[in-house]
Amino acid sequence: MSEIYQQILNNIAGSKKMFAVLLDPDKCQGDLLIKVLSQFEKATPDFIFIGGSSMNCDCDTLLHDLKQFSVPKILFPGDASQFSPDADALLFLSLISGRNSDYLIDQHVKSAVEIKKSKVEVIPTGYILIDGGNHSSVKKLSKTEPIGANDIKKAVSTAIAGELLGMKMIYLEAGSGAKNPVSKEIIFNVKSSIDIPLIVGGGIRKLNQLEKAYVAGADLVVVGNIFESEAEKMEEFIRVVKDF
Repeated sequence: MSEIYQQILNNIAGSKKMFAVLLDPDKCQGDLLIKVLSQFEKATPDFIFIGGSSMNCDCDTLLHDLKQFSVPKILFPGDASQFSPDADALLFLSLISGRNSDYLIDQHVKSAVEIKKSKVEVIPTGYILIDGGNHSSVKKLSKTEPIGANDIKKAVSTAIAGELLGMKMIYLEAGSGAKNPVSKEIIFNVKSSIDIPLIVGGGIRKLNQLEKAYVAGADLVVVGNIFESEAEKMEEFIRVVKDF
């Protein structure tokens, strides 16, 4: 059953905006892990995304550390090795903004058999990298160029292509630690052109940036980088979303 995806659809139907905290297993350890767990005791997001940009990061340990929280834990993998059967769901990402076959299909082939055998819910997601004003880890890892920050036409066409190919969600990504989030113009035009859920992430460090993404049309916003240095802000972000 596609319980988590159905939950996302139900939330959208009920005009409920969603929020996910992205945790990198390579970084969410020691003191940072303690701070994150403390924040989750105070307020929990709609989803916890787990994944990193390095090869072979340990998602299993972090999933174990988070098992006390009933929040759905969704894998947001940088490569095939980051799959874990202990997750609730997996964003089966295809980097449709790039032309590197490794991230269009090759990584998927490497993990397909293991994923199929597991009970993890799979959500095919069209992943679109938008220029965030810096050399993001996604750009370096995938060896692909992002779509221009103001290239609305290409962003819209790529999103529509992803939907027509059967993707269940579109993810607009400015990149981890981006100087600039995805613009409200791109978010609005992409959302207006597709009939599937829209996720937006990258470069969101302030509450007004979060609100602008929602107003522009994002159904689910993902924030991670800022919490690595200021974990205490997590509760504030979560409460703003719940009151939005």
